[in-house]
Amino acid sequence: MNNAGSAVSAIQRLLIANRGEIACRVIATCRRLGIESVAVYSDADRNARHVRLADRAEYIGPAPAAESYLNVAAVLKAAQQSSADAIHPGYGFLSENARFADAVGKAGLIFVGPPADAIRAMGSKSASKKLMEKAGVPLVPGYFGAKQDFQTLSKAADKIGYPVLVKASAGGGGKGMRVVTAKDGLKDAVNGAKREAKASFGDDQLMIEKYLDRARHVEIQIFADSFGDVLHLFERDCSLQRRHQKVIEEAPAPGMTANVRNAMGQAAVDAARAVGYVGAGTVEFMFDGNAFYFIEMNTRLQVEHPVTELITGVDLVEWQLRVAAGAPLPMAQADLAINGHAFEARLYAEDPDKGYLPQTGTLQHLAFPDRVGIRIDTGVEPGDRVSVHYDPMIAKVIVHGPDRQQALAALRRALADTRIVGLATNLDFLIGICDSKPFQRAKIDTRWLDRLKAPKAGWRRQRAATSADLAAAAHFEIKARGVKACARAARSEDSHSPWFRTDGWRMIDRGHQDIHLADTIEADAAHLLCATARSNGGFDLVIDGVSFHASFEGLHVLGDDAGTLHVFSDEGRAVLALIDPAADDEDDALAGGGLTAPMPGKVTAVYVKAGDAVKRGAALLVLEAMKMEHTITAPADGKVAEVRYKAGDQVDEGAALVVFDA
Repeated sequence: MNNAGSAVSAIQRLLIANRGEIACRVIATCRRLGIESVAVYSDADRNARHVRLADRAEYIGPAPAAESYLNVAAVLKAAQQSSADAIHPGYGFLSENARFADAVGKAGLIFVGPPADAIRAMGSKSASKKLMEKAGVPLVPGYFGAKQDFQTLSKAADKIGYPVLVKASAGGGGKGMRVVTAKDGLKDAVNGAKREAKASFGDDQLMIEKYLDRARHVEIQIFADSFGDVLHLFERDCSLQRRHQKVIEEAPAPGMTANVRNAMGQAAVDAARAVGYVGAGTVEFMFDGNAFYFIEMNTRLQVEHPVTELITGVDLVEWQLRVAAGAPLPMAQADLAINGHAFEARLYAEDPDKGYLPQTGTLQHLAFPDRVGIRIDTGVEPGDRVSVHYDPMIAKVIVHGPDRQQALAALRRALADTRIVGLATNLDFLIGICDSKPFQRAKIDTRWLDRLKAPKAGWRRQRAATSADLAAAAHFEIKARGVKACARAARSEDSHSPWFRTDGWRMIDRGHQDIHLADTIEADAAHLLCATARSNGGFDLVIDGVSFHASFEGLHVLGDDAGTLHVFSDEGRAVLALIDPAADDEDDALAGGGLTAPMPGKVTAVYVKAGDAVKRGAALLVLEAMKMEHTITAPADGKVAEVRYKAGDQVDEGAALVVFDA
């Protein structure tokens, strides 16, 4: 073991009780420290990147998280079978489960996280509020009591005053949270939050807080050792959120003064001391520019921890391993300083055209820029599948610069140079945020994105195809046809057969190929490209009857399995569909007569039955996927003819959910 690893010599083999990018992130530090890594995997993750990267891997059960990554017995069995010394829980899943932390200790293993009592103290948001109040940490007005009947919650909301935030007492990540602006919306919000919290955390306890509509979300990274030393590693601004889920984070917080930073940091340290904390944790505050209020403490490593690492030069996972192994904190508060500015953008498989619903499927192409100042944390590679069972994150794009302006420019460039084909993503959305004046000026709050209602049209980077795009697509298609022809030739038993030819042969018209392309962004924008081979291996191109002579250098083309060509440039991308002119259009059998599932998932609630008359926008049922609930609403006024599924049923994407009378 090298010198870096000698400080954590008590941990020679680490089991990572997680998956995806955080598992890969922990493995990276293990490799640097000379620690063997053990991955765990479910049926859905047999060939996942974290499994491929680890020194060894252990199977823990079926795809559903409750039967694998949340299965304490299965994880402990995997640790025993692999002879692991310690378990790192990552974030999510069992990371804030006190019962799991206790079980790890009882099994004679090191838990790379805080003591179970600290997790219990902060695991219940309501209980933690009471504890923080006693410790003198400022709180948002709210109800944190044990009584959970609707009448009690309703009275509490009335006393606090609307708008209020209904919030799961356990867990995080925006799950089990609802903003309620008026009394008549409280019941649905409570019921929905309870269902989502139960599904995500196994606990439907709720709390209610005053909703601060124009506040910022600022959090402090803290670290404590077992010797009583506690410090903070400054703040992160996580105000850019959509539906209570963070989108882009940055450090340090824009406009933060030294006095407020010191006061907020001290409050976070006090919060950690109040629960006898050990290890990495995050104390979250709402901040209105003058005062700050405690929200919650996350007793784990945060998703957005890389921005803290980039401005401090600290490997937080290494610190976790050192402290867990019994070592003191490697630095003192006075040794820490802020260097430059960092951003993290969360790249998700989600469809902007479907209300940002999570997407599943195969990443046919995936490429990130490789430049100084850019860090990519990801759990997937080209060819991997995004599963319905877990969070649809593709990667975190992280950048560092000498100041906010330069760091933001680096983030925008890194996102623009990212290439993804195979799934709808929020990539254009992220680029649009970088280009928006309010974000550039740091004039945002936690509700800024939600108030936009929908992304501006200019945030979509798909553009109409130019002649250069068409030429580049034609070149790509000709090469693809050549590869297919070579494959046919290899299978041919007759060297004189025309199928043995690989030069684009056609009867009478040697070397001539027709390519039919449709621009997916412009209705009826179909193009005929006629390519004629040259003796030097090039080709002459005629586009819609006009000869093309310009260059198409600088354009990058990728094709997907659906017969679509994606042409990338600095200005965005053109998306062209290959057309078979001999094929007939087929009408969607369900068009106008039914409502289909926008994604695979589980039906958790059904609000209508056959014969019901519904108005446009009325809630019909609730579909749960990737640990989030999505309400399916009526697209128009109508009468329900049939409801094809009940609560508890699993449905596939495209399945007919509700049929309406004609």
